Amino acid sequence: MRTPRTGVSKDGIKRYYASKTHCSTCALKEQCTPNKDARIVSRHVHEAARDKARQIARTDAYAEASRRRKKVEMLFAHLKKIMRLDRLRLRGPKGAKDEFLLAATAQNLAKLRPAGPAGAAMA
Repeated sequence: MRTPRTGVSKDGIKRYYASKTHCSTCALKEQCTPNKDARIVSRHVHEAARDKARQIARTDAYAEASRRRKKVEMLFAHLKKIMRLDRLRLRGPKGAKDEFLLAATAQNLAKLRPAGPAGAAMA
């Protein structure tokens, strides 16, 4: 038994084909498709969701959230690269929690350290 065609290709794109007769009678033919007989419009099946995401990305609230996420991600990157917390050494959820808490505490203490020669002598 064959399954009916959905019109969606394997890459998730649905193509809409205009007929040659419709395109040839259209007043906008020269602007739309000057070198072709008819127009083909390709649209991804999730394009509506993508449009919504693009719309949200243009808001001020998204820009603020993005800045806040960047701050947190920079702290995680510092923990992983500088403080060598690329993998946890303690076992289990409680061990991981304790190890992460110690690393975060060390990171916060390093932020509080005064800058300059006196701060460098402590390190």
